[in-house]
Amino acid sequence: MSNRRWSELSPRERVVVVALAVVQLSLLAAAWADIRRRPAEQIRGGKARWALMSLINFAGPIAYFAAGRRRA
Repeated sequence: MSNRRWSELSPRERVVVVALAVVQLSLLAAAWADIRRRPAEQIRGGKARWALMSLINFAGPIAYFAAGRRRA
């Protein structure tokens, strides 16, 4: 993978990068909001752990929603 500057990206590539960033930040915000609101006993492994793990790009928030929450 080559390191290219923002100015070297095509308009289409810029749109893709911005769209992926928006999705990633939206997943992060949704995970953090859910972690904050959900009682600790409904989260597998602890709130602080999942809050930190959700910082891992796309994988963290998706893992939280798939495996971190207990079904009521």
